[in-house]
Amino acid sequence: MNKNENIIIVGSKPWNKNGLKRIRHLFTKRCFFINKKDELSISKLNSLFIKYIFFLHWSWKVPDEIIKNYECICFHMTDLPYGRGGSPLQNLIILGHQKTQLTALRMISEFDAGPVYLKEDLFLGGTAEEIYIRATQLAYQMIEKIIKEQPKPIPQSGEVVTFKRRKPDESKIPQLNSLLSLHDFIRMLDAEGYPKAFLEHQGFRYEFSRSALYNGKIVADVTITPIDEETK
Repeated sequence: MNKNENIIIVGSKPWNKNGLKRIRHLFTKRCFFINKKDELSISKLNSLFIKYIFFLHWSWKVPDEIIKNYECICFHMTDLPYGRGGSPLQNLIILGHQKTQLTALRMISEFDAGPVYLKEDLFLGGTAEEIYIRATQLAYQMIEKIIKEQPKPIPQSGEVVTFKRRKPDESKIPQLNSLLSLHDFIRMLDAEGYPKAFLEHQGFRYEFSRSALYNGKIVADVTITPIDEETK
């Protein structure tokens, strides 16, 4: 890597800074972090001499002019091309997966369809937030490897399976056939910024978090709010 080249890391979640200090230490602090949409602009990027832009967790579409002019790398929580699309973690858990692969891929105009740099195993136990934190830590390890080794991305191969992005009202707990299924439903939505698993009954909304399954029962935190106050 050229001594004048910079690294950009982009992430919208609080845990996305985990590992940033190590990257800056290893690569003499030529690393900038962006967590706001208006900071990711072509005019700002053009003022820097950039080698890579890494996207850890980003909720907005990246402009094509950025994707085409810079080597943009994102991390997707499936073994691509299996699981392209939205809400990969939730879809994986619903389908019964206990582990997956975190894929580092080159961003192109088509979502999750770019060539792959590398993949690493990722365990899906714990709450959604715990999994996202674990994925971030793994992503930083992959970032370090990509910067050091500069691998060439390889086109995806295999059957394309597309996931559908979940909507907030889909967090309402459906009819389930086991305590394990209910536990999985609660934990897969248990992260900052995500709509918690909920039920509504007689004018109140019950939101569930911190689910623990043992001794044939679930113990969880419950937040109760009047439904009419949420809709004002």
